[in-house]
Amino acid sequence: MAKVKITQIKSKIGSTERQRKNLAALGLRRIHHTVEVEVTPITQGMIEKVKHLVRVEE
Repeated sequence: MAKVKITQIKSKIGSTERQRKNLAALGLRRIHHTVEVEVTPITQGMIEKVKHLVRVEE
């Protein structure tokens, strides 16, 4: 499977509870924290919900 690097670039303060839970499920804890996840339909949907808070690299 392909993997992508996800970096949180904005604070989760002011975001909705659903967005905060998506960040936590992706493994992101703080600003400038980077994780590598496999690309699946589930993770793509999670990234889409918080795309304004993260940066995605192939």
